[in-house]
Amino acid sequence: MQTKKLGCVYAGADVGARSVVVVFEREHDRLREQFEITNDPAGHRALIKRLRKHGATIRFCIESTGVYGLELACAVHGAGIEIMVANPRAVSDFAKALLQRSKTDSVDAQMILQFLLRMPFVAWTPPEATRFELRAIMRRVGALKENQTQEKNRLHVASRTSQMTSAIRKDLAASLRQLKQRIRSLETAALDVVKNDPELLRAFMHLISTKGIAKVAALQILSEICLLAPSMTARQWVAHAGLDPREYSSGTSVQRRPRISRVGNAHLRAALYLPALGALTRDPNVRAFYLSLVDRGKPKMQAVVAVMRKLLHSIYGMLRTDTDFDGARFYPAAA
Repeated sequence: MQTKKLGCVYAGADVGARSVVVVFEREHDRLREQFEITNDPAGHRALIKRLRKHGATIRFCIESTGVYGLELACAVHGAGIEIMVANPRAVSDFAKALLQRSKTDSVDAQMILQFLLRMPFVAWTPPEATRFELRAIMRRVGALKENQTQEKNRLHVASRTSQMTSAIRKDLAASLRQLKQRIRSLETAALDVVKNDPELLRAFMHLISTKGIAKVAALQILSEICLLAPSMTARQWVAHAGLDPREYSSGTSVQRRPRISRVGNAHLRAALYLPALGALTRDPNVRAFYLSLVDRGKPKMQAVVAVMRKLLHSIYGMLRTDTDFDGARFYPAAA
């Protein structure tokens, strides 16, 4: 009995933080199916296995939604499947052209599939390994710094509690020395990665041209933004960091102050906090922007978050135009 040859399979997916909705269509018989996977390595393996059952050649498409889709894209590409990472604005305009008004995960996945079927296919290639290495190193640095803070708190308690023996205090002090040494070693390794990559080094130099962004802070910020899709806009960077404002209201009885969404990359959001504080104390233009918000009645913390958001916009502009930080562009302070 002759086995029927499998044709090409086209699949579109709507990627979320926890799950991925996939819609695929077989070329030879137009069979269309939809399923959902978890957005983790096990789910990615299940997706690849299921698609391979239906086609010898597979073309896959997702939107460039930042880190949620990056791991999936790398897994699919690593399995030898052709993948296109589409610009979300292009997909949105495509949906408007088809008069698509509904918006659900299922509808979005079907629309991405239609985009794949009708638009020219542009193959995606993953970022260079150095960028993944830089992010992994700096995230490890962040984890060690959290441990360092915990150990400092324990030593503070131990120095003021008679029940804590000197042996415990010595052990905590030794632990802090080791953590400090390991952090320095990893930061040096991250700096070496940057120095050996001309593009990363150029971006790093632009970052440290900003008053308030020191070398370590620049490494932290760079490690999170170097993997973002080139097609993303400054507004999408802000949403990716979870710094986009979100209003909370219901009828006339529930009216709360707008707050940032916090739906996004917490590592990038944390990396921007201290540089924003440093910039508003050291750069007159940044401080003028901060004071203008406070004078208009904004709470101080809300004004700091606004500085973080605007600083991220500035970083986007610096890297896109290959220029150093310009305070006058950030905010034209009055003479």
